[in-house]
Amino acid sequence: MKAMVLERPGTPLVLKELADPQPGPCEIRLRVEACAVCRTDLHVIDGELDRPKLPLVPGHEIVGIVEAVGPGVAPSRLGCRVGVPWLGYTCGSCCYCRSGSENLCDAPLFTGFTRDGGFATHVIADERFAFDLDQAADPVAMAPLLCAGLIGWRALKKAGTGKRIGLYGFGAAAHIIAQICVWQGREVYAFTRPDDLRAQRFSISLGAAWAGGSNQAPADLLDAAIIFAPVGELVPTALQAVRKGGRVVCGGIHMSDIPSMPYSMLWQEREIVSVANLTRADAWEFFPLAREAGVETHTVIYPLKEANQALDDLRCGRLNGAAVLVP
Repeated sequence: MKAMVLERPGTPLVLKELADPQPGPCEIRLRVEACAVCRTDLHVIDGELDRPKLPLVPGHEIVGIVEAVGPGVAPSRLGCRVGVPWLGYTCGSCCYCRSGSENLCDAPLFTGFTRDGGFATHVIADERFAFDLDQAADPVAMAPLLCAGLIGWRALKKAGTGKRIGLYGFGAAAHIIAQICVWQGREVYAFTRPDDLRAQRFSISLGAAWAGGSNQAPADLLDAAIIFAPVGELVPTALQAVRKGGRVVCGGIHMSDIPSMPYSMLWQEREIVSVANLTRADAWEFFPLAREAGVETHTVIYPLKEANQALDDLRCGRLNGAAVLVP
């Protein structure tokens, strides 16, 4: 198999030829069809997340075909198209797993972080964390749903049912969730880098009611805001944009420090909450809903060997939608 390998954080990925991996108990081997590139991949590769497996094959928005199964896996899964997300394994026995909060498991494994991921031609996955996908679906279009879509959906649920929703950072997750919000009859307010007119036009094309820079205030106070950009300075900005009793959801796994702010910004029952990982239940909810809503992902395709270019384009804000690697 071929894989793009991280040997040390802060260094470019290296294309390598590796032995084909063999599935163990409860595992499957996929022939990767597509793997989207996520901002979390940047955090891993840039060394902003501690203790990755090294050497590591990144990537956790994987769509592929099951071509081998390990002991305990039904042979009927052979040939199926499945999706593999960030959460790659949970212990099933800690208090969080037992209470339905497996996203907070005490002993998890994460795809493309603590187990090898999908920037490769093949990948091993726990079959319990591989979701059956439509055999007729476009794997490139499906790949961003495995994290940008799932985390966006979990963040939107945390945001509540308010009508006016602000999205700070209009990238892969926001462009999916904006479509869900519009389908639900909500008003979307898209906040981008102050000079990113292309992203603002993109958000309007997807149905946003308003688009502007993160340094601008909406004409009406928001019911809730979701921050997808990893910028702590946006937290007080978003708090100022939400109404009394409003909520600000931090949707990323990593964020720069939140600056000091007066208590008055939080007062009047405004809330700040975070979203961690995902659960399998999120996927079982989200995939049918995304299909019903007619969500269309906007993607830019890169060959596997150009993973470093895809990562750099994401890092520098040159993408509308999501980058997707195709072996």
